[in-house]
Amino acid sequence: MTVLQNTPRTDPTPPARKGRRRATALSGTDRIVLILMVGIPTLLHLALVWVPTVSSVLLSFTSWDGIGDLDTIKWVGIRNYADIFTAYPRFWPAVQHNLIWLVFLLVLPTSFGLLLAVLLDRKLRFTKIYQSILYLPVVLALAMVGFIWQLMYEPNLGLVNNLLGIANDNPVDWLGDSDINIYAVLVAAGWKHTGYVMLLYLAGLKSFDPSLKEAAALDGASAWQAFWKVTFPVLKPINVIVLVITVIEGLRAFDIVYAINRGRNGLELVSVLITDNIIGESSRIGWGSALAVILLVISLGFIITYLVQVFRREDRA
Repeated sequence: MTVLQNTPRTDPTPPARKGRRRATALSGTDRIVLILMVGIPTLLHLALVWVPTVSSVLLSFTSWDGIGDLDTIKWVGIRNYADIFTAYPRFWPAVQHNLIWLVFLLVLPTSFGLLLAVLLDRKLRFTKIYQSILYLPVVLALAMVGFIWQLMYEPNLGLVNNLLGIANDNPVDWLGDSDINIYAVLVAAGWKHTGYVMLLYLAGLKSFDPSLKEAAALDGASAWQAFWKVTFPVLKPINVIVLVITVIEGLRAFDIVYAINRGRNGLELVSVLITDNIIGESSRIGWGSALAVILLVISLGFIITYLVQVFRREDRA
């Protein structure tokens, strides 16, 4: 009689581990690369943005000509701000011009750029050519735009007066007349700004879900109702970007007016006053820094107010 012994069965495959450590430790080289990739941009940002900003805020409360040693810096408190608001005749006209600049860019070039984006999104023939032509002014510097339009506004040989037929008979001095030159320059600045806004909105429309338009059409909505009720609300992130860029462009405008007549005779802007006081003949670093802080506060006021309104509406929804 043979007795069979039960031998334990061996499984050739080892049991699975309960868990594996997926995170791998960084090597020394990886740590150095990570530190350099994060540290260098951070240091550059601090050195080129925050250090000058904080320095300008501090210098705005001082009196310094920028030539003497740091020991010659005198603390004057808010006297620079008080003098700017009450005893600087160029300040309020410059603020008015900046506000006109901002409102113009927000109303006309922004609306026209949105209109062009909607038209080009309909896949017209030669759309790429139209985009290239309309975007071409964006790649030009504002100083170059000012030079081009300076030639176009020339009273006798310029394109504008010749198209109007008044080049030889009572020509209009578009840039020399202080009553109209700000609006003539705004047309040139809007020519550049329209292409940029068009590109931003066109990118937003390209990522738009076409099924939403089809659903609106099935519900009997007209083209205008579909755009205003469906398309435009979806473009809210693009609207925020366009607003921020437009506010920055409207308040920091400098190149084009400085290239035309150094920002004088009706083209005074706050940025021009900053330049004149810091590197101009007067060389008042405290005044120039105070003007820069005022311009910064005005810019942040527009942007923060709009962002707060947007976030409140999202929280309510």
